[in-house]
Amino acid sequence: MQLSDILKPGAVKVLNAVTSKKRLFQDLGELAASAYGLNPNVVADALQERESLGPTGVGHGVALPHARIAGVAAVSGAFLRLERPLDFNSVDRQPVDLVFALFAPLESGVDHLKALALVSRTLRDPGVCTKLRANTDPAILHAILTSAPGIKAA
Repeated sequence: MQLSDILKPGAVKVLNAVTSKKRLFQDLGELAASAYGLNPNVVADALQERESLGPTGVGHGVALPHARIAGVAAVSGAFLRLERPLDFNSVDRQPVDLVFALFAPLESGVDHLKALALVSRTLRDPGVCTKLRANTDPAILHAILTSAPGIKAA
């Protein structure tokens, strides 16, 4: 599995200002609707429900919200780069500006975990994050994410 398998070019966006996690999840729902045909309200609610179990901010300005959602055909993702970082209750208490959301089928099993590990490894690379923060063109952001060298899931 590679990021190009789960992230469509149309699922990458830059947002100027997000005022809350709830608004962020709504924006992710709208992005998932346009890129994958998912119901935006179902996506936003599923992400919010998962977040209530514990924050998905993993540190260093990165958040990995994820949810299993009925009607999703395959594990898919959406990436948002935030112009103004958002407080996310991250483990390091730093605001988040790079958000990679994953949407998985209810019965996805290990594929969901492999995708989450792949995204996590990719966004743990300081070089990748520096490049993402230095660009605002969604096509370039997609290229950076999908061409990260040597990072694959089994």
